[in-house]
Amino acid sequence: MATTMTTGFAIPASAKASSGARVHPIHRRITPQAGRALDIISHAIEYLTDEFLHQGLAYSARDPQMQAVQLLMALNRQIYSECPEVLTFGDRFRTLLRPPRA
Repeated sequence: MATTMTTGFAIPASAKASSGARVHPIHRRITPQAGRALDIISHAIEYLTDEFLHQGLAYSARDPQMQAVQLLMALNRQIYSECPEVLTFGDRFRTLLRPPRA
């Protein structure tokens, strides 16, 4: 798995932000285990950011609390991206209409 370094944490290269270009959304089949993990991580991210805002601290990428949030966000993206992709109805329909390859 390719990774990139951001604030000292290894983050999968697939977790990079998009370029802003309009991209066809990818639908994924989230297993109950992955769904539970995403739910727990999301609550932890929300808790840490709420506490950070409540304390009124200035944003710093070196702040341990912000590093924890970034780590949890990377883990959230990794879990989500590991879920299998599901073709939309439109994608399946276009596949049927596409001529067979020789």
